[in-house]
Amino acid sequence: MATTIHPSAIVDDGAQLGDDCRVWHFVHISAGARIGAGCSFGQNVYVGNDVLIGDNVKIQNNVSVYDAVTLEDDVFCGPSMVFTNVYNPRSAVTRKDEYRRTLVRQGATLGANSTIVCGTTVGRYAFVGAGAVINRDVPDFALMVGVPARQIGWMSRFGEKLALPAQSAELVEATCPHTGDRYRLAGSQLSLI
Repeated sequence: MATTIHPSAIVDDGAQLGDDCRVWHFVHISAGARIGAGCSFGQNVYVGNDVLIGDNVKIQNNVSVYDAVTLEDDVFCGPSMVFTNVYNPRSAVTRKDEYRRTLVRQGATLGANSTIVCGTTVGRYAFVGAGAVINRDVPDFALMVGVPARQIGWMSRFGEKLALPAQSAELVEATCPHTGDRYRLAGSQLSLI
């Protein structure tokens, strides 16, 4: 299917967009951006040059995806969430050679108004709650809330909270109430069985 680009959007020459993307009002996609198929960019989204976005990524209104950010397939970026790329910015100090890379792994959700501090990795299918501030790596399937964010549980691939503690000294298992998928927690690592 064809990609749809609203007349108010700017897609710079050289930007690569896959099939069936939707680019809405006042979006700006920079020339070096590489974007997969089936993505959606809400109103007032900015995508930098050194950005890689996988397939089926949804970026809601008012999000800026700055240089040095990679979003794998099926990532959801909630309204007005924030990425950074410089850890210690100063207006009078140029630090473009100090960008720290940020990786958001497949299927992760970044809630509305959350902040992802640069240099971190958000694990596969992790769920970052609205307004949370991520300043360290997030495990796969982790449910993160607060400022700074702390882990309070685990989420299934379907986005359902699992009946598991944040950590366990024993092997424990849980089932996604929607899909029936089974998960095993060993220490502080969750895996799909």
